[in-house]
Amino acid sequence: MTGDAQAGTAGFLAVDSGGSGLRAVVGVPGRGPLARGESGEPVRTGPRGIDPGHLLEQLVPMARALATEAGVGRLETAVLGAAGLATLGDALRAELPGALARHLGVRRVALAADAVTAYTGALGPRPGAVVAAGTGLIAIGTDLMGWRRADGWGHLLGDCGSGAWIGRAGLEAALRAHDGRDGGSALLLARAEEAFGPMAELPGRLYPRSDRAAVLASFAPVVAACADDDPVAAGVLRAAARHMAESAEAVCPPGGEPLLALTGGLFKLGDPLLVPLERELSERLPHARRVRAEGDPLHGCVRIATDLARDVLALPGDEKLLYVPPLQRD
Repeated sequence: MTGDAQAGTAGFLAVDSGGSGLRAVVGVPGRGPLARGESGEPVRTGPRGIDPGHLLEQLVPMARALATEAGVGRLETAVLGAAGLATLGDALRAELPGALARHLGVRRVALAADAVTAYTGALGPRPGAVVAAGTGLIAIGTDLMGWRRADGWGHLLGDCGSGAWIGRAGLEAALRAHDGRDGGSALLLARAEEAFGPMAELPGRLYPRSDRAAVLASFAPVVAACADDDPVAAGVLRAAARHMAESAEAVCPPGGEPLLALTGGLFKLGDPLLVPLERELSERLPHARRVRAEGDPLHGCVRIATDLARDVLALPGDEKLLYVPPLQRD
């Protein structure tokens, strides 16, 4: 590609911001992603929520390097999918569109909650519902007129059925066995002590940590591994499946044949979770058609960016969940 051709090529920037840092793609509509990059540093949060300055410090040089690698002369469109955008994104919504215009020449911008990018990556612009489950859990659905969400309230107030929820329930069963209370599991007690040491010391090690949810979720695969031999562990997985299905039912469009997909690392737990979940979903949502998720949240960002660049975005706008500000002027 010649220098003149490069200068005239309008590309898009798609960014997924989460707990492990930034993942970014630069591409061209019709040609797809052409260059990829990532950082290992999560964007900070503070009194104003997600920190726009810290995000830009990482994103601007990455975007410029990726644009050069991709042979893209200018970045016309940018889509940012961010964990916590709905509740912690006021500063991003206020500052990021203008900052991206100044630093990168971006004119079209969309800011999306990670639940929306997970949905779009899984199903695209079609009516349905998605359960996104990992350390946390959220369900989101749309009839293409508006969005509905359920749970996603964090490990202290919700995320019912998530990895953190399963791990906490498994550790509770271990502590019940340690105390001699009903509902305990000797097998989970043994596995918990292998992973964390003496149970009496666990609260003192767990409660001060800032990554409590991740620590709890680390025990979820242990609970799943015990499910075939331990009725208490199996019961935890059945309860998790019920919570997931309840959230899916709450957001799934009621009419027609909406699509239903599952996405996220928690489903790697396999049959101990998936078998009861399929049973719950078939009972609660018999009208929904189960499909395999097509892609991940970064794929969702690319889809939104491509449609936004072509002015064919069909997903409903929402100030908290999918914010598309006015076109930025040169």
